[in-house]
Amino acid sequence: MKKNRFPTAYTILFVLIILAAAATWLVPAGTYDRVLNPLLERQVPVPGSYHEIPQQPQGLLAILQAPIAGLYDFHSGAIRAIDISIFVLMIGGFLGIVSKTGALDAGLTRVLARLKGRETLMIPILMACFAAGGTIFGMAEETLAFYALIVPIMLRAGYDSLVGAAILILGAGIGALGSTINPFATVIASNAAGIPFTQGLGLRFLILIIGFIICAGWVMRYASKVRRFPELSLVFDRREILEHQFLNDNDLELGHKLSLRHKLVLLTFAATFVLLVIGTASLGWWMGEMSALFFSAALLIGFIERMNERDFVEHFIEGAKELLGVALIVGLARGIVVVMDQGAITDTLLFWAASALDGLGKAVFINLLFFVEFALSFLIPSTSGLAVLTMPILAPLASFSNVPADLVVTAYQSASGLVNLITPTSAVVIGGLAIAQVPYVRWLKFMVVPFLALLALILLSLSLSL
Repeated sequence: MKKNRFPTAYTILFVLIILAAAATWLVPAGTYDRVLNPLLERQVPVPGSYHEIPQQPQGLLAILQAPIAGLYDFHSGAIRAIDISIFVLMIGGFLGIVSKTGALDAGLTRVLARLKGRETLMIPILMACFAAGGTIFGMAEETLAFYALIVPIMLRAGYDSLVGAAILILGAGIGALGSTINPFATVIASNAAGIPFTQGLGLRFLILIIGFIICAGWVMRYASKVRRFPELSLVFDRREILEHQFLNDNDLELGHKLSLRHKLVLLTFAATFVLLVIGTASLGWWMGEMSALFFSAALLIGFIERMNERDFVEHFIEGAKELLGVALIVGLARGIVVVMDQGAITDTLLFWAASALDGLGKAVFINLLFFVEFALSFLIPSTSGLAVLTMPILAPLASFSNVPADLVVTAYQSASGLVNLITPTSAVVIGGLAIAQVPYVRWLKFMVVPFLALLALILLSLSLSL
């Protein structure tokens, strides 16, 4: 097999940081005045207030500091990358302890023995669960925890880690793309546009359902192909690494002899994810609480397994070390945004986009608006951050083209959702792919067909709704 000569995601992201810094020398620096929106409880740009400011070009020092600054940056309501990184390390430590017990491997073997011949059904069922999380409460960063559960299941079922990543990224992603009551996308954008979030709900739900069918169908097709012909897997060359990371080396026959200790570990493992969902959906938990949850669960499992202090620390650190690269790549991805903000060119790009939309006809306006939000989503992967930045500026322009404001909200969240399936600036995409050992370029190859199908679906839906 030929050696893969394409650069890693780390190199790709660092090149993007360099390009962002170069742009700060060419694009005029500018800013909008901002006021506090009481409804959103955030500072929002004031339409018509854009003005240029002295150029703030970013040089070599800014480029080198960007990955570190990216870890601490709090941009437009987005989660700090350092919080995500710590969360990832806690998941790694938790997975290290669980793997040592052999309980997950044993449990998976038994479950899959009972599902013999029906393993493919797991894919749409799991994707539907994550899509529900995406459309209801904007499930995104939380999916990083589920790789420890989903990837081993897919490997044991005869699929590959890309199937596991696709279930999580496409599942939660299509839910966010077709958001219905997601407070971090639909509700914030609707409030910023000055309309009830229920306006346009029917169209968004239609996009959600058709989009889910497209994504689930594509993942199932790929999974069936990989199971029949493993050499066609896009990550076939990484199978040994993945089995070492996610599957225990114990004899698989253990799966038919679950001990009481195994059952208690599996019960704790399952309860951890149930608490994760309840905490994020109902109790206001975020990265700190979720990190503490996985650390506490690791301690409890270590106690059940009767690990001594030295073994627990060793296996926890070993597990965290497996995901150290993921923790670092999160800051690298956020560094692109940091450089653009420090160079004061983000508002300039928004101003240029708004100027291009002014006075257009309905069909041209809504489709061009979609592509404006599409482009800005690469720079601002945070759905709430993008809504706060763009809606106060772009939504008022819709009235001049006789386009309903709810269609502007749908265009925004569809564009953001579509980009966040592939963008290298998203910790959810880059971090998730790193956990699953899926090279970014291979993910892009996998995504060509569903991406184009979803793009066609969105543009057709927006155009026919005028």
